Amino acid sequence: MEPLAAGQLDPAALAGRRVAVFGFGAQGRAHALNLRDSGVDVVVALRDASPRHADCAAEGMATLAPAAAARACDLAVMLVPDEAQPRLYQESLAPALRPGSGLLFAHGYNIHYRRLEPRADLDVVMVAPLGIGEQVRRQYQQGRGVPALLAVHQDASGAAAAVAGAYAAANGHARAAVFRSSFAAETETDLFAEQAVLCGGLGQLILAAFETLVEAGYPEEVAYFCCLHEVKLIADLVQGRGLAGMRRSISSTAAYGDATRGPRVVGTASREAMRELLAEIQDGRFAAELDAEMAQGAPTLAAWRRAAETHPIEAVGSRLRALMPWLEQG
Repeated sequence: MEPLAAGQLDPAALAGRRVAVFGFGAQGRAHALNLRDSGVDVVVALRDASPRHADCAAEGMATLAPAAAARACDLAVMLVPDEAQPRLYQESLAPALRPGSGLLFAHGYNIHYRRLEPRADLDVVMVAPLGIGEQVRRQYQQGRGVPALLAVHQDASGAAAAVAGAYAAANGHARAAVFRSSFAAETETDLFAEQAVLCGGLGQLILAAFETLVEAGYPEEVAYFCCLHEVKLIADLVQGRGLAGMRRSISSTAAYGDATRGPRVVGTASREAMRELLAEIQDGRFAAELDAEMAQGAPTLAAWRRAAETHPIEAVGSRLRALMPWLEQG
């Protein structure tokens, strides 16, 4: 899997085109500001009642109502939450986008699972940052970029890949690396990583370790530092040096514990669970389950959030982070 060459990431393909960014959350804000700072003609599409109008005004970003933005743009960028995209497309974009214009996604979910089926006369592409919106903006401001995946689902104009490449360059991804992918591969790997490692797996591992130490009588503060705070120290080593590089950097005691105890924590049962959840992602069961959850008003998610907010680790963390205010800046 080789990164795309510079010639495939030529910013000139966006020259003279107006880009409308739908949404101004974490990714929307980052993309809109990066595009603007790269000289792209960009407007933010917001509902009249959106609280993000004040944020856009503070950043000097022009705004339009969704339907007006769709009529005025050459490239519509879908950066509202996944669950809001199908309705937004049907109500505001499908009737208004000009033939031959483009629809760009940062995540392949709705196209892959056919929750949203664009008109055949539109270019449909994806530029998926391999990082959160906050990092997409911060890295850009520092003259760097986060890697991204690029995919083409429909090429009605014959220039879809060039426009996506130009967008990737304007958003700072060409400063790192941009890889060709597909909507299916991006969606399935992204969901799997969130569930198995980045959010689900890591969160549960931290909580289980914290609870184990506290139940054994150790101070909450020590358990917090050992099982949560220090995760970033190891994550930085892994990101910068790889797993083997991290293991060369830790003590022999830590390395022996990694080698002999790590597989007992994440062992056969965990690997089987990973295979099962990947199968649920691949065959659409997870997406169907999520649809049902959202249709009912997301009760499972609401209960999970309430439980997470009231877990003892949050009170401990709030106290300890107050001693280190610089963490909010990092």
